[in-house]
This record gives sequence, C-alpha cells and structure tokens, in this order.
Amino acid sequence: MPAETQPPAPPKPQTPRVNAAIWAIALPAMVTNVATALIGIGDMWIVGQLGDAPTQGAVDVGARLFAVLFTVMNFLKTGTTGLVAQAGTRSGVQEQAAVLLRGLVVGCAIAAVLLLARPLLLPLMLEALGASGAVYDAAYSYAGIRYWSAPAVMANFACIGFLVGQRRMRAVLIIEVAYNLLNVALGLFLVLVLDQGIAGIGWSSVVAEYAKLLVVAGLLLGGPARAALAARWRQGGVIRLAQLRPFLSVNRDLFLRTVVLMLALAALTRLSAERGPVVLAANGILYQLFVFTALLLDGFENAAQVLHGERTGARDRTGFRQMTGAILIRGLAAATVLAAIFSLAAWPIIASFAATPEVAQTAYGMHWWLVAIPFAGVASFVFDGIYVGASWTRALLATMAGAALGYAVLLWVSWPLGNHGLWLSFTAFLALRALLQAAFMPRLVVRSFTP
Repeated sequence: MPAETQPPAPPKPQTPRVNAAIWAIALPAMVTNVATALIGIGDMWIVGQLGDAPTQGAVDVGARLFAVLFTVMNFLKTGTTGLVAQAGTRSGVQEQAAVLLRGLVVGCAIAAVLLLARPLLLPLMLEALGASGAVYDAAYSYAGIRYWSAPAVMANFACIGFLVGQRRMRAVLIIEVAYNLLNVALGLFLVLVLDQGIAGIGWSSVVAEYAKLLVVAGLLLGGPARAALAARWRQGGVIRLAQLRPFLSVNRDLFLRTVVLMLALAALTRLSAERGPVVLAANGILYQLFVFTALLLDGFENAAQVLHGERTGARDRTGFRQMTGAILIRGLAAATVLAAIFSLAAWPIIASFAATPEVAQTAYGMHWWLVAIPFAGVASFVFDGIYVGASWTRALLATMAGAALGYAVLLWVSWPLGNHGLWLSFTAFLALRALLQAAFMPRLVVRSFTP
C-alpha cells in the first residue's frame, strides 16, 4: 500500500520580506527628505548672522522661487523612478540604462530652456513673489547666481530617480546628506569667513549641486551601470522620438499634475493673507508642520513607486495588490504616530514657531487639523506612488484635477466658516485625491494586468 502523501506545506508568510522591502526604501527616503528641507533653515540661519533684514528677506524670497521652480521640475526624478523600477523586472539593466539616458537628455533640454529664459523668467518670478526695493536687488543677486545650478539639478533628478528605481536607497541617503552638509559648510565659509554676503549663499548652492553631480556620475560610471549605459548607447535609438514618446508622456502628465498641486497650495497662502497678518502667520506655522509631515510620509510614496513599478514590470497582479495593502497599513500607522504627537504636544511645538502670543493662540486653535491631515495625506501620497510606479500618470493627472475642482468649490462654500473652513477645504482636498485614486484603481489594475 503506498505511503500516504503529505499535503504540501502552506507557503511561508510574506510579511517579513514585504516589510523589509518597504522600510528599506521608506526610511532612507524620510531621512533624505528631512535633510533636504533643513538646508533652507541652514541658509536662513547663516544669512541671519549678517544682521540685515532685506538680505534675510531676499534669501527667503529666493528660496521660495527655487522651491517652486525645481519642485515643478521634480517630475523628472519621479517619472524616472517608476520607469526604472518597471524596466528592472520587465527587461533588465539595459532598459533601465535607456530610461536614465532619456532622463538625462530631457533634463539637459529643460535646463537649456531655463537658461535661455533666465533674463525674462527671473525678474518675472521675483516680482510675482512680491520682491521690491532692496529685497528685490538682493534676491536678484542670490537667485541670479543659484540659477546656474539648473543643469546640475536636472541631471541629478534623473540620476537620483535611477538610483531610487534600483532600490539603491543607502547610496541616495549618503549622497543627499553629504550634499546638504557641503552646502551649509560652504555657506558658512563664504559668508562668515570670506565675507561674500548673499552671493556666498548662492555660490554654496551652485558648487554643492555640481559636486553632487560629480559624485553621482562617479557612482554610476564606476559601477555595474557603466557597462549597461555604454551598451545601450551603442545600440542607438535611445533618443529617437518613438522611444522618447512614452517617457515624455509620463513626464508631461506628472508636470501638469505638479502645476495643479502648486496652484492648490498657492491658494491656501493667498486666502490666508486675505484674513489678516495674524491668520497668515498662524497658517504659515500650520503649513510648515504639514510640509514636515508630508516629507516624512512621502517615504511611503517612494516605496510605492519602486515596489509597484517592479510588480507592474513583472506583471505580478497578486504582488501588486499585496504591496498596496502593506504600504497603506504602514503609512496609516506612521500617520497615527504623527497625529498623536500633534494631539499631545501641539502647544509647545506651535509656540516655538510663533512670533507673538496672538499668533500662537490662533494657530493652536486650529491644531486639530494637524491631527486630521496626516490620515488624509498619507493615503493620497501612497496612491500617488502606486500610480507613478504603474505609469498611470494620465489617471493621476485626472484625479488631481478632479480633487482641485472639489477643493475650489469647498473653498467658496466654506468661506463663512472662517479659517476652519480653509483648513477643512485643504484636508478634504487631500482626502478627495485619495478617494478618486481608490475609485479609479480597480479598472486600471484590470487594464494593466490583463494579457
């Protein structure tokens, strides 16, 4: 009588592997994002040592100018990350190299346009940001110097996106932290030792950006990517229009989506200003705390970009769904921690930023929105990463536009509620983005994974 066959052992749970994959991307991304944000604080502290209010105001204006300009162009990094992750599981390292080469070509083209437009664009942006008199002159000096970093910034977007798409997060973390430390150290030396004034702040950013590019280029050309880049370039056709079209389509959608987001954020600032200087200052504190929250939670967006890009490239529908639930759960857990911190320690946090007791009290009266925003924000950030990783960028743009339309209606309807109406509208804007993305997702999954 044959021995009774044993049933197959159940598969081992995938949680530890999935958990490690998520945190290996999310944690370095969080640290990198916060380190990058601190550079603005460092610049403001350095220029504050000069004891000149117009100069300090000029650095603030210039920093906001480049925050807008380079944030809008950040689509180059985001788009490259998703496409490289897909190529890694679909076609291999040579196609990943082709994505990088296309990113560098497009980045160089964007930098060339920015430099050609510099004489017209720079004054227009400074005037749009309200710079005038001594502040305008100092801001023009600072921004005019820092503007020349544009070619390096665009190339770095493509290269860093490539490294993130390959899950080389430790290298990205080291590069970004070293870049920020170099920027601050150069600023201290040029301003406080060589007495270069505001020009020293500008040159520190330029030198640090090109130094970062040299390090990234050395890392890529000195590693296994070198052979793949050389082989793919020799094959030709990398920058033919037919080959570039999918890359350009993805990045066009991401660019327009970012423009819509920037307009939504600008509306928050503009409507805050209409409610008076105290509300403007209070909302400025709340907004900076939201930005800090977003920088942390954005680590889960990076994880979603890479992991969902890989599952899309491998046509792994089950893995795609598994990653979606796993990243959302961890993102919501992190949002809960942030919400608890704001709930328990809102007053000392807000008071440390406030210039006057009146501003502190006004901001504290709104602090419950800081408790709600992480939950609305993390879902939209994770879905952003999923959509980018799967190259659903047209749908991403559509959901952003739909949420922005709902935001505009809510701003009008909630105006009688005062400042609470403004933050209600902004929180609903984040939540509506996530709801629309969740609603679109089942159909997009079927379309992407059906043979």
